[in-house]
Amino acid sequence: MTKSPPRLPPLNALRVFHTVVRHRSLRSASEELLVSPQAVSQQIKILEDTLGVELFERKGRNVEPNEQAILLAHFVQAGFDELAEGIRRVSKSEARHRINVNASPYFATRYLLDRMSRFRETVPDADLRLTTMVDLPDFVADDVDVAIQWGFGDWKPYEATLLLPDFKQICCTPELARKIASPADLLTLPLLHPVLADELWANVLRHLGVAGGPRPKDNRFSDAATMRRATLAGLGVGLISTIDAQEDLKLGKLVAPLGRNLMEGMPASQVPGFYLVLPKAHRRVASIAAFCRWVQGEDWQALDLNFNEGR
Repeated sequence: MTKSPPRLPPLNALRVFHTVVRHRSLRSASEELLVSPQAVSQQIKILEDTLGVELFERKGRNVEPNEQAILLAHFVQAGFDELAEGIRRVSKSEARHRINVNASPYFATRYLLDRMSRFRETVPDADLRLTTMVDLPDFVADDVDVAIQWGFGDWKPYEATLLLPDFKQICCTPELARKIASPADLLTLPLLHPVLADELWANVLRHLGVAGGPRPKDNRFSDAATMRRATLAGLGVGLISTIDAQEDLKLGKLVAPLGRNLMEGMPASQVPGFYLVLPKAHRRVASIAAFCRWVQGEDWQALDLNFNEGR
């Protein structure tokens, strides 16, 4: 049996409650709201009756919010902030064609920047604003319309569409490679882990027939550029994106001690990639929908080797 959602109290009662919590006084709240103290008290009673809990302790002319009121006030404030943000976005006519995009720094430098002119040709009047953060942004607080994120596609409740799988190569310096004769030898050396996918090495090792995972001596890095540099510095065995590995292997700076393309036989769910991520409702905005169509229509497999910076 499906449980029905709780009945929401009137918005006006929440607005009055929020004001009373800030002032700790019915009279001061009434002066701000331009109503009588009795009207304020009535709205608080409506709210308490709806919720079935008391929210304030009366102390003379002042009132003190109890534990339940303090908890509720936090969520009411967050709700009003989101309402204000929504109204701001809708009412700012100059932002009609603005598209705020956050992309993984690696995807931005390796794939996106040199192709943005193509999108300009598709939507000439679009005002595209690009930021680069490794973590998934807060679409409301960070004022982001659409994101391109590295990971495994599990960003519920958002819509996530795979744009490009990010196959990694097992790489290390020639010095460390001399200590690796079989996959099991990897467990004798420090392994370099991506912070956003601590289970990736465990899956790779399992694919190679070795049981193992993160260990205290292993280092973790939040971005691909740092992972690559740590590998080049000989700090351990790294999982390097194919486009970067091709450059370093060709120059002899790194070695693939167990061979190349070892991840290509792994289950697709265990292979990270770059995903288009956004709240489903954002596609209803014409400019955002146009950007999504363009991103999903591009052939990101056609690698451009002119860039050297990492995610």
